[in-house]
Order: sequence, then structure tokens, then C-alpha cells
Amino acid sequence: MGYGSRRPVRTPLLSAVTKIRHLQFAQEHKDWTVEHWKNVMWLDESRFQLHHADGRVRIWWKQYESMHPTCMSTTVQAGGGSVMVWGMFSWHDLGPLICVEQCLTSTTYLSIVADQVHPIMLMAYPNGDGFFQQDNAPCHGARIVQEWFQEHEGDFTLLRWPPQSPDLNPIEHLWDEVKRAIRQLVPQPSNLTELDSAIHQAWCQIPCITFQHLVEPIPRRITTILKAKGGPTKY
Repeated sequence: MGYGSRRPVRTPLLSAVTKIRHLQFAQEHKDWTVEHWKNVMWLDESRFQLHHADGRVRIWWKQYESMHPTCMSTTVQAGGGSVMVWGMFSWHDLGPLICVEQCLTSTTYLSIVADQVHPIMLMAYPNGDGFFQQDNAPCHGARIVQEWFQEHEGDFTLLRWPPQSPDLNPIEHLWDEVKRAIRQLVPQPSNLTELDSAIHQAWCQIPCITFQHLVEPIPRRITTILKAKGGPTKY
């Protein structure tokens, strides 16, 4: 009958209000070309576990081999620890990768924006025509952060971002690139220091053409969201 066993597509949970905001964002930017999106600085943070159990792994075994060491996938509590990093990029270049505490506070985020983001935005977009994208994390909406952006609103524009929209942020694919590179390492990082070093090395080795190809399809993503009427899309 044409059916096949497949894993469900992972999409963010969208409420009716969130769908409306997605649709509004797409309508506001439906006329943006690739040249417009080249002026956007994308950012996000991501957590990397030292021992990541990938549920997609499958093996072949005989009935009596289930407890053989080669047929086991060992686990450790809390993944053996993790490293959280914050990164940014634009069509033009990769930004810095910063290791942050396990919980990104508004104070820490403000220091990153003031010390790292601001100089890069001024250098990349000296005419003040750059856009700075940030999601709706609590630390991004803190009063001290918003006040800083208001004080520097002439330097760049803060891009209003719809909630629950990882399908719009191309940096999600860069995190996938880094994770794939780490999974291919032999031997694997054995401690958090080695993991942090591997993350930074993988990030720096991402070729320019990779992140440029992530920005170029964004106009098509906007069109897809319009067709979905703000509903979830594949990314």
C-alpha cells in the first residue's frame, strides 16, 4: 500500500499564537532577497555532551548475542558532563565561539554582546545596515540587555524573531556540522577539556561555502512558512 516504517519528523511545538507570529514574520520579510539576509548576524547556543547516546544507531545481532560487549551501547549519568558554547555567523564570516556556563544568564549574555558582538557588528556593517538575530531566550529579553540595545540602536538593527522557530535559524545546521565532525574523531574526546577543544577546532574548520549555502535558501524558507500558514516546516 506504499507505507513504510519511518521515524517521525521532529518539529517544534507550535501554539495557535506562535503560528500567527511565524506567519507575521514571514509576511514582513517575504520581499527580502538573499542580499538582505547577507546583512544578518545569526547567533545561538548549543550544548555538547561528552558521551552522547545516538538513538539512530542500529546493529545486527543473533538472538543469544544481546549482552555481548560489541552489542552494547554504554551510558553514563548526565552524559558524562557537557560543554555549552555560544556562536555567531553571517554570510560573510564565522564569528567567535565562546564557552559559557551551564546556564546562560542575562549578565553573561550582556557581556558577550558588548564585548564580542558589538565590535564585530561595527566592523562587518560600518554603515549601520546590519541586523542582529537573537531568539526569545529569557536572558535575551532581560531589562539590562534591552536597555543596552536601545542605547546602541544606531549601530545595527535588532531583528524581531518569532518564538519556537529553529527552522528559520541556519546556525542550527552549523551545530550539526560540528557534532558530525566530533562523532568522526578517533579516539573520541575523553574529558570536557578535550571536548571543548574538539568543538572549537570543528567550528574553525567549517568552510566558507558551507555557511553561505545555509543563508542563500532563506527566502525559500520564508515562502514555505507562508504556504504552511505559519505551521511547522522541515529544516
